[in-house]
Amino acid sequence: MCGLTGFIDFTRSTSEDALREKVGMMAETLRHRGPDDDGAWVDAEAGVALGFRRLSIIDLSAQGHQPMASASNRHVIVFNGEVYNFRDLKGELESAGTRFKGSSDTEVILEAIEAWGLEKAVRRFIGMFAIALWDRHERTLHLVRDRIGVKPLYWGRQGKLLLFGSELKALRAHPDWTPEIDRGALAAYFRHSYVPSPFSIYKGIEKLMPGSIVSIGPDGRETTLTYWSLADVREAGRGDLLDVSDDEAADGLDTLIRESVGLRMISDVPLGAFLSGGIDSSTVVAAMQAQSSRPVRTFTIGFEDDAVNEAQDARRIADHLGTDHTELIVRPAEAREVIPRLAEMYDEPFADASQIPTALVSQLARREVTVSLSGDGGDELFGGYDRYLRGRDLWAALGKIPSPLRPMTAGLLKMVPIPAWNVLFSLMPKRVTPGQEGRTMHWLA
Repeated sequence: MCGLTGFIDFTRSTSEDALREKVGMMAETLRHRGPDDDGAWVDAEAGVALGFRRLSIIDLSAQGHQPMASASNRHVIVFNGEVYNFRDLKGELESAGTRFKGSSDTEVILEAIEAWGLEKAVRRFIGMFAIALWDRHERTLHLVRDRIGVKPLYWGRQGKLLLFGSELKALRAHPDWTPEIDRGALAAYFRHSYVPSPFSIYKGIEKLMPGSIVSIGPDGRETTLTYWSLADVREAGRGDLLDVSDDEAADGLDTLIRESVGLRMISDVPLGAFLSGGIDSSTVVAAMQAQSSRPVRTFTIGFEDDAVNEAQDARRIADHLGTDHTELIVRPAEAREVIPRLAEMYDEPFADASQIPTALVSQLARREVTVSLSGDGGDELFGGYDRYLRGRDLWAALGKIPSPLRPMTAGLLKMVPIPAWNVLFSLMPKRVTPGQEGRTMHWLA
């Protein structure tokens, strides 16, 4: 997973030893992200300090150590994530005369930036990444986040101090920063059940927006560049629609999924997958198994309550695909034990109940593998949340109910207990029932 952090002290009055001590404290808070190695790089004249904790995935040798300097020593990088097409980029750079010391994607990122410039290089990276890059010639810090924002990156200012890191706890470790709750972000959390980008729970600290590069010059001024935009991709697609049959579209999609999953299977450490039995994770695991010479390691947690237990579905998928499957049935007490640790894991308020099973299945998988793929993103990519369509259609009808009558209607719906709704709907033909009938009626209320 890895973790990066650092800061610029624009007073430029802090000694090298003090810079190293402070960034070391910040990096130590990220040990759980990178238990294999750590490093720091400082420039007292510029007031810059970079810190890193490493989880070794590609090139386990010391040649993958970070912070890493480019061959020319112009750029210094700390980088969290993976650039999956690094081998293709490396081959192109080698053909142009670049020589490499190791086999890490970090070194390829650095030399690609040296050869093509930051923006052109980042546009060619296929992967998930958060990058902090210090340009020693321009005395400029560049912060970069991947297209979708898979990898986190927080940054912000307080007085003459600029801080950044993979997690908020790293920023909190700097002795000269005083965190203050942002009441606007808190209000957004109560509305959305999470703190939406670009805000964080702390005043003055932002999440770097996906697909963005922010550059902070020696005078402290910042410029932001959006190198990738989902809105632009959508408009380009609308203007150049594919003229293919359904079968051709399905074959093309299958090819893209296999290529995408295959790139993410590049690893020098044990790799597995979370398997829930749903469409998304099952598709990913199927694509993995089709490209693997041995059974893929899959991991599932289940619950004693059949209403929320997906373990049986996952087991059937695992048997069908022939994976090396591990299943753990979680007792209520084990789930409750996770709750006190959630604030430490997420650093800011987050109200999605999926964080509990996610923590548990991650804990299970870590016993056997270092990297695990999941089905996250499938619903967003393929429009899998039917609640938006249902919500639009429901509002078209409910919006006609006068405002004073809506609370009364909601109260009447909730007066009927969920089991009673289930009994009532059991008397109706299945084709006209909504599924999870009692819960749906209370949700509607």
